[in-house]
Amino acid sequence: MTENYALILAGGSGTRFWPLSRNAKPKQLLDLFGKGTMLRQAISRLEGIVPTENIIILTNHLQEAEVRRQADMLPATNIVAEPARRDTAPAVALGVGLIAARNPQANMIIIPSDSLILDSGAFRHLAAEALSLAEREAALITIGIKPTWPCPSYGYIERAGKLEDASLTHNCFEVVRFREKPDSATAEQYLASGNFSWNAGMFIWNVKHVRSQLATHCPQLADFVTDLTKSADLPSFITTEFPQLTPISIDFALLEKADRVLNFEATFDWDDVGSWISVGKYLPQTEDGNATNSPLSTVASQNNIVFTDSGKRVALVGVDDLIVVDTGDALLVARRSEADHIKKVVSTLPNELL
Repeated sequence: MTENYALILAGGSGTRFWPLSRNAKPKQLLDLFGKGTMLRQAISRLEGIVPTENIIILTNHLQEAEVRRQADMLPATNIVAEPARRDTAPAVALGVGLIAARNPQANMIIIPSDSLILDSGAFRHLAAEALSLAEREAALITIGIKPTWPCPSYGYIERAGKLEDASLTHNCFEVVRFREKPDSATAEQYLASGNFSWNAGMFIWNVKHVRSQLATHCPQLADFVTDLTKSADLPSFITTEFPQLTPISIDFALLEKADRVLNFEATFDWDDVGSWISVGKYLPQTEDGNATNSPLSTVASQNNIVFTDSGKRVALVGVDDLIVVDTGDALLVARRSEADHIKKVVSTLPNELL
């Protein structure tokens, strides 16, 4: 296990869950379900497969202070703030470089900080098996989610034959290609074929192998990793060199070009919790289909989502299908059907509410 490292990606903005989320405290830093913040859950999920001292978190300067407060069980040097937004490929390269500087033979797993996984045991079992496979297979490994509906908002991974390895207890497939977010009709076809998984942004590989693939397909990122491992002043190097990297996703930059990619099918639950609608599924439900984290009184009101950070009682009269979120300094009222547009209101707000 000492050869295993983890990179947790903990950046992002706080727009979809306004007014509870803010720029300095987006979704992953909130306790939306009474189970601890999503970042703390992500750290705990790695227990038993990655030593605590081998967990590295990438965030940004707006969120760095809160990330450090919540991840105080990690060494201070394991929390790194990106000096500029450069998408996932540069972020992954930074993580690879930081880990390679410590252990050039390491196996590493990359996970987002803002996914909800309730069955941590199943996650650990699969992740441990994937890390072991990465040590002996020259491949980049992904963990995909079996689609449950034709979602047009996720990227998809198209798979071919099953990997024949008697040591594996989970299904693992060769990857044909990565598919971008499809239209609804195409997503229906993907679901019907049975050969696709949702791309959950979870990757596993050996550092030596991924550096070889970067050198072949992403020379700018490969040079950045090499120079980082040789740097005597990491903070200064990152501040100067990271902003020079071309913004691009890890899927476009590397995974779609890599010589060989494998895909484990997840045996655990997964939700990317993309809106207040997703949160509502996990809150206590009333007989009228209202979801709430606080005391609620209703008259002829159904299918509403109510969330307060104070525990105050909320009364609803004659309203259906609303999202009501109350914080100390702001109140949101929106139709459920407009949940994806909540982020648009952020551009109209004063700075003190961002």
